[in-house]
Amino acid sequence: MTNPLASPLAGIRVVEFGHYIAAPAATQLLADLGAEVVKVEPPTGDQARGIGAYGEGIVLAFNRGKKSVVLDLTSDDDRNAAKRLISEADVVVQNLRAGAMARRGLGPDDLVPVREGLVYVSVSGFSSKGPSASRAGLDIAAQAESGLMSINGEQDGDPLRVGFPIADVAASYAVVQAVLAALLRRERTGRGAVVEVSLVDAMIHMQSAMWGEWHTSGQEPRRKGNGQATVAPAADLIRTADGAIVLSAYTPEHFARLCELMGKSWMIEDPRFADNPSRVAHRDVLLAEISQAFGAVPTDECLAALADRGLVAAAVRTYGEVAASADTRASSILTTGVSPDGERYPIPSLPFSLDGVDPAPGRAVPKAGADNDELRRYQP
Repeated sequence: MTNPLASPLAGIRVVEFGHYIAAPAATQLLADLGAEVVKVEPPTGDQARGIGAYGEGIVLAFNRGKKSVVLDLTSDDDRNAAKRLISEADVVVQNLRAGAMARRGLGPDDLVPVREGLVYVSVSGFSSKGPSASRAGLDIAAQAESGLMSINGEQDGDPLRVGFPIADVAASYAVVQAVLAALLRRERTGRGAVVEVSLVDAMIHMQSAMWGEWHTSGQEPRRKGNGQATVAPAADLIRTADGAIVLSAYTPEHFARLCELMGKSWMIEDPRFADNPSRVAHRDVLLAEISQAFGAVPTDECLAALADRGLVAAAVRTYGEVAASADTRASSILTTGVSPDGERYPIPSLPFSLDGVDPAPGRAVPKAGADNDELRRYQP
């Protein structure tokens, strides 16, 4: 059994006013690190609870092991109940619409001065300092306005969103980093903190390498489908006998190894493939040669041969294949959650290992208001 004292955030109380992903995902990570998380929900519950299968998936992913209390923040009594919960909290995380908490007397200006050492985190779609501060900003807005969609998709196709809510998840990681930094500073100085995280800013930061490329190349980053725009082969999709792999071998040494593996050493000296600019210019021919070499070979054999030569390659897997993968099972990334109805399900846990920390499997997602009796009457 895991020693609860080994959990880095044991004894830390977090009060969450969160809907959907960004705030609940952040507090889920804090809970996995040992914090007690109290989820404050409106009478209708977290908005994700009412939007069908996708919303239920969000609830199952990001609310394991939390307590839930239903409070109507338009009611004086319930606002006072919220303040009582916060009076003993170390951290508040909220992603309500801009200004909603402040209008109810629950903003950082109201709470930080009266709760010594409080770390107050607000998550929004756009920066609170700019003209879009009051705009609604879900994940798709951040993907669009951060530049991400402009570089995602086929070269001659429309901009595409990433196939999962990457901006929400990126923002949740930023929240956790900020909370841990603020708690460490509080340990040293006694000071609390006011933290702001926007989905757009998180997504801009996620693309830092592309900003560096924009500076060095002097050209706007552009869509290129699976292949990278300036090197080849790089992140290119290659069909195999029973599936597909992605392959990168764009340094001179790695490209030579690939050519030798394929039995096509002549490509090393061919002017069309002599360097990255040449290979990018002749990418179609390059990929045709690679596809001819691997197209009749099973995926596992392709990966084994490429790995033996130190080349980067990976199989394109479905979720079911990922769950069954020996690497996934060995890493313990998947834990077991329990739905509000008692159903057990696999779900990702912490994306890193830390000695002595092992979030307990089988932690339940609460029904909205499951802990009302305890928390509505809470007295510090």
